Amino acid sequence: MSPALHPVETSVRGWLESIVIGLNLCPFAGKPFRENRIRVFVSEAKTPLDLLTDLQLELTRLHDTPVEQLETTLIAVPLMLADFADYNDFLDEADALLDQYEWSGDFQVASFHPDYQFADTLPTDASNYTNRSPVPLLHLLREDSVETAIALHPDPDGIPETNIAKMEAMTLIERRALFAFLEPR
Repeated sequence: MSPALHPVETSVRGWLESIVIGLNLCPFAGKPFRENRIRVFVSEAKTPLDLLTDLQLELTRLHDTPVEQLETTLIAVPLMLADFADYNDFLDEADALLDQYEWSGDFQVASFHPDYQFADTLPTDASNYTNRSPVPLLHLLREDSVETAIALHPDPDGIPETNIAKMEAMTLIERRALFAFLEPR
């Protein structure tokens, strides 16, 4: 019998399956998800230093594990960075860590947050939902995998616009139902 998943991991995996893959927001996520090559790590960090340590350990794990076994990692951060501005500031520290360990060019950190807001948008704009998640997430991506996926996709530049159009085509009621984990909003 396999051990029970952490409730945060269950929530993140549900979001990944129903929203990211279910709506095809990331056309590259389905295959590694089905092959169980997406790791969800729930960080217990309560300070930026502890989270940077978790980030460094997870990047090391990703670096040391063949892509055939582990494609990508989502670090869930349930105990800190609830404020989107704080989260956004932490992304600079994450990028600095990539530089420090000379992992820039090998890995990148993609961002998802319950209150994600693109520049020049209102918090309620439908476009923001493309990057909204149950908890703050640091998505660790392999640059080689990203480049390969982009090269194989017929219209990689159109993905963001397609995703925004999907969100804008939904009614407020449909979005609220799909993103119930964000309520009240």
